[in-house]
Amino acid sequence: MSKDFQTNTGNTGILPVTEIVVPRVDYEQFLLPNGLNIVLHADHSNPIVAIAILFHVGSSREKPGKTGFAHFFEHMLFQRSENIPRGEFFTKINDLGGVFNGGTWQDGTVYYEVVPSDALEKILWMESDRMGYLINTVTQSALEREKDIVINEKRQRVDNQPYGHTSFVIDQALYPSGHPYSWQVIGTMEDVRSASIDDVREFYEKYYAVNNATIVIAGDFESTEVKKLIDKYFGEFKSRPVPELPRPEPVLLSQTRRLFHEDNFALVPELNIVFPTVPMYHKDSYALQILSDLLADGKRAPLYKEIVEKHKLAPELSVNNQPMELSGKFVITVRAFEGVNLNKVHEAVFNAFRQFEINGFSDSDLQRIKNLNETTFYHGISSLLDKSFQLVQGSVFGNDPARFAEDMRLLHAVSRDDIMDVFNKYIKSANYIVSSFVPRGQTDLILKDSEMAYVIEENIDESTSENVDINTEDEPFEYTPSLINRRIEPELGKEPLLTLPEIFNTQLNNGLKVLGITNTSLPLVFFSLRFKGGHLFDTLKSPGVSRLVAEMMLEGTQTRTPEELEEAIGQLGANIQVNASHEYLSLAGSCLARNYIKVIELVQEIILQPRWDEMEFERIKQATINTILQRKANPNSVAINVFFRRIYGDDHILGRPITGTETSVSEIHLDDLKNYYSQYLTPGMATFHFAGDLEPEKALKSLGFLEEHWQGGETPVPEFKLPQPAKKPKLCFVDVSDAKQSIILVGSPAMQRNHPDYAGANIVNYKLGEGSGGKLFTVLRLEKGYTYGAYSYFMPRNTQGLFMGNANVQSAFTLESLKLFKQILSAYGDEYSQADLEITRTALIRANAGKFEHLQSKLEMLHEISTFNLPFDYIKQEEATAEQITLEEAKTIFSKYIRPDQMIYVVSGDARTQLATLHEAGLGEPVLVDVYGNLIH
Repeated sequence: MSKDFQTNTGNTGILPVTEIVVPRVDYEQFLLPNGLNIVLHADHSNPIVAIAILFHVGSSREKPGKTGFAHFFEHMLFQRSENIPRGEFFTKINDLGGVFNGGTWQDGTVYYEVVPSDALEKILWMESDRMGYLINTVTQSALEREKDIVINEKRQRVDNQPYGHTSFVIDQALYPSGHPYSWQVIGTMEDVRSASIDDVREFYEKYYAVNNATIVIAGDFESTEVKKLIDKYFGEFKSRPVPELPRPEPVLLSQTRRLFHEDNFALVPELNIVFPTVPMYHKDSYALQILSDLLADGKRAPLYKEIVEKHKLAPELSVNNQPMELSGKFVITVRAFEGVNLNKVHEAVFNAFRQFEINGFSDSDLQRIKNLNETTFYHGISSLLDKSFQLVQGSVFGNDPARFAEDMRLLHAVSRDDIMDVFNKYIKSANYIVSSFVPRGQTDLILKDSEMAYVIEENIDESTSENVDINTEDEPFEYTPSLINRRIEPELGKEPLLTLPEIFNTQLNNGLKVLGITNTSLPLVFFSLRFKGGHLFDTLKSPGVSRLVAEMMLEGTQTRTPEELEEAIGQLGANIQVNASHEYLSLAGSCLARNYIKVIELVQEIILQPRWDEMEFERIKQATINTILQRKANPNSVAINVFFRRIYGDDHILGRPITGTETSVSEIHLDDLKNYYSQYLTPGMATFHFAGDLEPEKALKSLGFLEEHWQGGETPVPEFKLPQPAKKPKLCFVDVSDAKQSIILVGSPAMQRNHPDYAGANIVNYKLGEGSGGKLFTVLRLEKGYTYGAYSYFMPRNTQGLFMGNANVQSAFTLESLKLFKQILSAYGDEYSQADLEITRTALIRANAGKFEHLQSKLEMLHEISTFNLPFDYIKQEEATAEQITLEEAKTIFSKYIRPDQMIYVVSGDARTQLATLHEAGLGEPVLVDVYGNLIH
């Protein structure tokens, strides 16, 4: 029997749990005669539309030996169709000022776009073309090109990451052979490489039928006109027989299995315990979700108490219930401290279960989780794209576009008995799968009686591309007849006008500046308190102080323990985080508008009365050191550390990692944090921002206590010698043994964010590396297949910004990729044309139509203004720059800031196989450095 106990949570002003009021999201649903399911949601708040198209096919519809096909086919739909030439799906939407992507999981595949509303017909034309007129354009060379890209995605997401094979190990053991969830969505390299045109055609004919798809359109449109467009572009498609809907396949384990894997990229051990559970929408799935939060979310949770607090085995842990269409799983993940034996972690987990069974949980605990879930619900419908995803998933998997509202009601109705029932049914005494991932050579840390897991690992000595000399020219194909002329690209409609929100601006008597935007579209408020300085106030001797200050700010106040503060925040359904960055430190949060005043009262406590708890300080130091250790084995983290060190040099604080080093963090004392707090976290250094359902008068009233009791002026930010471009290219290599990919970073110092050249620099960079329409992406991914993506950008900073380019490339093509980076950067200025400039100015201006839809985006606009001292109309000013800049001016900016012969080049990869050849890149002799950028002699 569970034991009920009550705790005093203070006067939060929260009423007892009552029936939740779920807001309506109005929609219209209908079927075309061919079976295409349509859901429309009109919302004229912003001049944009979001489109989501979901095909009811994911990796669970595949067959053993043909795994990865659903995901691979998603890639193929971005190549070309009969009336959309290769690569133009990327470039057209980018140039329309839109965003787009696709995603595949076990149960479905979704394609989506967000574009200015005048482009809706153009998007429907494009989407209908790849839905109905793709398959004739699939050729062997197109297939081979995409194989390399998919395999590089697998290397980037799985093979080259610490713990990247965890899902593979777990799912193979959890699900019986042949179960649709027993293989990974991305498939195996062998299956992807063996894909044939016949396989692709079979998959298309079987699953990409119009009557196996659902389209959701949300945003600024007129229903009558949209229905005509849908019928015009999709109405002539013929329905086809589709396989029966999959039925749930629950898993019943006959025994517990223990598996281990020696992970080449892991430096600390990790334990995963997985119980089979129920599919989505099952009545028990809601109680399981709340159970997962009760077990692990917060300092009062039994797993936190046992693992983090009592035994100090790990800095944190996570528990997630993951219901899917056919079955579900309940996953406990503990990434332990260095050298911790996972038998101790396993024992602690089950001790926590026993404590949960004996003590249960309080009404307050349950209420806190339900309040947080209510806020999360509103976040889930806070943009048109969010609404599109909710509507399309509900329609396909729940037979109701508004299923998310019913989910919220059911979650809110979960009772104490429901929770204990699912604990007893699915967790207590149930069989499970447990995996031990340990650093290579540390098998003494694995759980006893574990068997070695089967893991397929690529041998980089044999890593080559089968498609180096494939044909990059598109073969001809036979056009499919249509009732309309699909070769005619629709014109854009009336161009939408961007209306910038009104910004409230004032300064309080204590020097605190206030910026705000009122928007009542949702009952949410986003807010932040941002302080100048951040990492810039750290010293070269003690990097990491600012980050530790940020971590400690939520560890209690003078009148509340860390546990009590966390409880008070949760009871208000609020989220508050404190983070340190290179040039600022921010307290940021969000909450339901009705709770805003109470949340700000807690913020006042956090700012004015930090607790400086000694025990929490030691815990956070150890957690930080553990994070630093893990990052030393992460190729991406290592590359960034080295890049900043080589750019900024030994005597600039930005050349040191913001986390600090193992040595620096271990030597930091609590007094160092107190000194930082008293000197730099003052109202004279801060700006308060808000965006949401909050009037300025109420915002000012909420800050009255801070205005009266918080004092302190402005402290000058330290000045450092600014880095200068290198006199000649410098190539640094940091060894990550057996890396399946090489991380390439290139760059040089540039301008400050508020420099007159900044807007022009972004214009110039757009066709180089802004996104999937850039030259770097086109050559390195689409033409060569060396990478999953290649990009460039100007990093905005107050002190001095940077130009940076990056790509994760197949190890075997590290040298070729470096040469291409230099070649593209060297030729870009001469090749840049008036046509490029016209496309860019249109795309960047149009993109602003939807850039500030979300409340978080509005808050970010205020951050840009306050952090970089920009004018309130900086967006309009930058639009004016885009409209007025000449080709000559653009080329001048390029030649000023993008000079490949004066750049730093960093490669993070396997030195044994790659380093010896890199002197051929024409970037000077490569220099070997350690993970912090120090020269290795």
